[in-house]
Amino acid sequence: MTIQKEANGDKLVLTLEGRLDTTTAPQLESVVKESLAGVAELVFDLKDLEYISSAGLRVLLAAQKAMNRQGTMVVRNAGEAIKEIFDVTGFCDILTIE
Repeated sequence: MTIQKEANGDKLVLTLEGRLDTTTAPQLESVVKESLAGVAELVFDLKDLEYISSAGLRVLLAAQKAMNRQGTMVVRNAGEAIKEIFDVTGFCDILTIE
């Protein structure tokens, strides 16, 4: 998985490409933890994400909890397979998905 990071003021966009699974989730978790200071708006762009596992969902949930304290978080451009996983797991009720 590749992670592109784009910061603009207090907005951070993380664009994910590939598979977010048990192997790659720690990488994303590390990037999120080291990047959230001073961020008021966090955007995950999932247009090129092919798959997300429970480990990946856990990282998104942790990011959402952190952003609940300091701003907003949005998930954008999720493909049909990813949206289906969000629906089945109930994450569509937890995350703001555009």
